[in-house]
Formats: sequence, structure tokens, C-alpha cells
Amino acid sequence: MARTTVEAVIAAPRDAVYTFFAHRDGINPYMPGVQFTLSKPGSPTPEGVGAQYTVGRGKIGFVEETRALVPGEKVEYEIIKGVPVKRHVGTILLADADGGTKVTYTMESVPSLPLPDKIVEAGLRTLINQMLGATRKAFKS
Repeated sequence: MARTTVEAVIAAPRDAVYTFFAHRDGINPYMPGVQFTLSKPGSPTPEGVGAQYTVGRGKIGFVEETRALVPGEKVEYEIIKGVPVKRHVGTILLADADGGTKVTYTMESVPSLPLPDKIVEAGLRTLINQMLGATRKAFKS
């Protein structure tokens, strides 16, 4: 299993950063070319646990499902269809930091294809950095 973690400080209050990640479609204005669309509401709110988002453009994309939400602390999702992986989980942990919110973003992935972990880890790091870049844009940090 490949696993990558990237940490960053976002210049915004922790509750605002949590809401940004928990409401997955809120990232759309900050990531051109990729759209998160709520396709199945979760519980107890539409973006709650069990929420499914189609991620991509048009008919090209994948589906991720929210697995865990701890307000102000944690967002966890899993890709459930649309990409060649046996398992892919993203975990976003939040903590107070000087100047804003410390984000610890981890992705774990088991591809269906036989790829070296180092290659998968590099790809995961790129994805995380794109998400963190979009987050910085959202909060202008």
C-alpha cells in the first residue's frame, strides 16, 4: 500500500477549513477542470457521513464517499468506484497552528495495477498538493 502525508498551515480558522473540506463541492471554484458534485446525500446533513460525490468532468470521473466527519478535526473519504484502485482513502486532520490551521492530509492507495509504491506515492503527493493549493486560494493564504 502506498501512503503519503503532506502538512500545511492554512491562514484561516479551523472551523472554516473544516467546512471547506467537509462540503466537498465547495472546492469547485478553486480547482479548474475538476468538479465535485453531490450525487447522494449523507446523514444527518447532505454532506454528512455516507455522502457520495462524483469527481471529474462530464462522464469522466470517479465517486468518493464520506466515511467520517469530526467537526473541526477530521474529514475522511474513500473512492468507491471509477478508478483502478482496490482501495483509496483520504484523511484530513485539522489542528490549531500559529497563523491559522494545520492541515495534515494523508492519502493511502492500493492500485489494481502493479505499480511501484514510489510512483504511486509521488502521484498521491501531487494530488494532495493540488488540493492544498486550492485551499490556500480559497482562503488567500
